[in-house]
Amino acid sequence: MSDRNHDSLVEHFGEFGDRLRGDSWQPDVDVFETETALVVRAEIAGVRSQDLNVRVDGQILRIAGIRRAPDGSHVKRLHQMEIASGPFERRLRIPIPFDRNAVTAHVADGFLMVTLPKSAAGPRRVSVEV
Repeated sequence: MSDRNHDSLVEHFGEFGDRLRGDSWQPDVDVFETETALVVRAEIAGVRSQDLNVRVDGQILRIAGIRRAPDGSHVKRLHQMEIASGPFERRLRIPIPFDRNAVTAHVADGFLMVTLPKSAAGPRRVSVEV
């Protein structure tokens, strides 16, 4: 397809080819810090909690899952498709020390909230026992 034809399709229908194929996509995220934690908020409307996988590996937070495409059997003609479906993955490097054993995640109102409680930063003195 020529660039001109592609641009015309994009102008009329949006970038939907990848969505029709179910290619990988990435949810938008906000990362912010509170007094006690770093919080990652991912926009995952339409993703079931059982289709989510949240992992911490060192300083990397990995959010993966799948948004299943709605049943399109009743669709006669597609005019625009902007909502991606299929598998997704986001990997974020967490820039502050955090307690890996206290990380929590929950889903509410189309958002995944991952809370990474801060841990003490920097060197600490270790006493030597005799």
